[in-house]
Amino acid sequence: MMPENPVLESVYAVILFIYILILILITKKLYKLMTSRNMKNNVAVYYNRKIIHIMAGGVVAFLTPFIFTSPLIPTLFALIIAIILYIPHHKGSLLNWFQTGENMYEVNFALAWGISLLTVWVLTGNKYFAVVPPIFISIGDAVTGIIRNSVYGERTKSWIGNLGMIAVTLPIGYVYSGISGALAAVIASVVEHFEIPPYLDDNVLITLSASLVLILYSLMT
Repeated sequence: MMPENPVLESVYAVILFIYILILILITKKLYKLMTSRNMKNNVAVYYNRKIIHIMAGGVVAFLTPFIFTSPLIPTLFALIIAIILYIPHHKGSLLNWFQTGENMYEVNFALAWGISLLTVWVLTGNKYFAVVPPIFISIGDAVTGIIRNSVYGERTKSWIGNLGMIAVTLPIGYVYSGISGALAAVIASVVEHFEIPPYLDDNVLITLSASLVLILYSLMT
């Protein structure tokens, strides 16, 4: 399970890492723009989170099967990002344009992204299966948040968001892993509606449920 070309794949990871850092700085500008137009602080923060979900987690997840031959390097960098995101919470100096003192779900996102990628890749041996859970929390969960934020103006749970999620994740899951991916999409889209604070948020539940479906399907076929 070691990378075929550790040096080259490390270079890819560093480039993506820098891209993510630049993206985070760009969202700081977006936050100032949104709040300058009288958008509520919590709405602007939540939009930024979902932008980061899509443009960071989603883009990297889509690229992963094509530039990495092992889950080790992308998982390592996901864990590094989780630590970086945790530090402002620990120090009490939040990156307030996308972080909030109410929760550390962006840290959970990075952890769930990396751990699900590693687990599914190792247990199924299929890199396309492995990126399905990260894509679900990056793209699918972002869609739910954007829909709910637009409709309700706050972070809340509503089935309208889950319908948006399944519309996005079902075709993605099927393309990447066939029937098992489609089934994982349905289950993950339902599970997203629930969370058990403070640790079992929708990021954890989505990746856990989708990973279990993909792993069990792989073991039975």
